[in-house]
Amino acid sequence: MAPNPPLAIALMLSATAFIAGTTLCAKALGTPTLGEPLHPLQITHGRFVFAFIGLLTVAAVMRPKISAPNLKLHVARTICGAAGVTLMFAAVATIPLSDATAISFLNPVFCMILAIPLLGERVGRIRWAAAAIALAGALVLLRPGPESFQAAALLALGAAMVMGLELIFIKKLANRESPLQILLINNAIGWLLTATLMIPVWQNPTGGQWAVLVALGLLMAAAQACFVNAMARAEASLVTPFSYVTLIFAALFDLAIFGAVPDAVSYIGAAIIVAGAALLAWREARRPKPPVLPSAGAGR
Repeated sequence: MAPNPPLAIALMLSATAFIAGTTLCAKALGTPTLGEPLHPLQITHGRFVFAFIGLLTVAAVMRPKISAPNLKLHVARTICGAAGVTLMFAAVATIPLSDATAISFLNPVFCMILAIPLLGERVGRIRWAAAAIALAGALVLLRPGPESFQAAALLALGAAMVMGLELIFIKKLANRESPLQILLINNAIGWLLTATLMIPVWQNPTGGQWAVLVALGLLMAAAQACFVNAMARAEASLVTPFSYVTLIFAALFDLAIFGAVPDAVSYIGAAIIVAGAALLAWREARRPKPPVLPSAGAGR
């Protein structure tokens, strides 16, 4: 795909708006805004169902070449992803979207830490310093005082940890299969997995909740499509910093719909996390990239 930095930035900004929109939808579904709150597992199921339908529509038009998938990696990735989004959806029902979004920026930090035992990577002082800075920001957002502690923020922190593990599996899949194939299989498995798990907590959604569930899935599919295309059209070091605009969209959406105003602690904690994540992204961009070897069965 031909490089196009302006288009890549526009796509990444669109992805951030869509991602913030998914958390807004999850908050509307997990609170009494549209009726009896839905369980996070049911919200996650809707996210996978309608994202898969959206991606399947795209695939029907594009007709991508499908190679033999590594089902073990796909299942492991999807389990982590489903657990992560369920924890995140549970968190945003209680804490401000800006806080949950800021904590989600710890994903690459946990990915870096987990890559040591799982991928055998070596981590230098700058990367450890970046991780320490970001984790300090998360501690600020947890508000560890006896009167201000946000227990639900631990759910967002758990989501970031699980999604960090998911990134490990995504790294392994990325060199083997096409992005659209990965997204299709991920959402199909997620649909089947959560369809079973959410049966005990199922309740009939209201008409408004059905509409928001559809919007949640389609926004997630759009976000994934924009992100993949942005990364394909420019260097990661250029477009990755724009992903932090998600925090701005989340705060604006939360303010406009729920009237939530971030306090000074939210601003400070988010700034610290973004500083640490940005330092890690900068260091990753400067690391020499090993040559990518085509693997057997990869659709190239």
